[in-house]
Amino acid sequence: MDEDFKVIDNYLMIRMPDEIDHHKSIYISKMADKFIINEQVGNVVFDFERTVFMDSSGIGIIVGRYKKISIFGGKVFAINADRQIKRILQLSGLHKMVEIME
Repeated sequence: MDEDFKVIDNYLMIRMPDEIDHHKSIYISKMADKFIINEQVGNVVFDFERTVFMDSSGIGIIVGRYKKISIFGGKVFAINADRQIKRILQLSGLHKMVEIME
């Protein structure tokens, strides 16, 4: 799953799995934090292309990375989110923190 994390310029690209649950969220959060600190990226991009299910732990991943990256003026983006993922982002209020790209 390490291949799902890639640094491009000043962006950490995270390709989210098909299902985001509690167990996967712990791993994703730890890996993302490692890249944010070690690579000193300024922005985080969550790619939801493969994601068909996300529970509240997925929201936690995004909020946690937003808190870390926004301290330094960084931004968080969501790309390739289908209708269901966009709805979760809207209902949870994450659309106020995360820029949802079409």
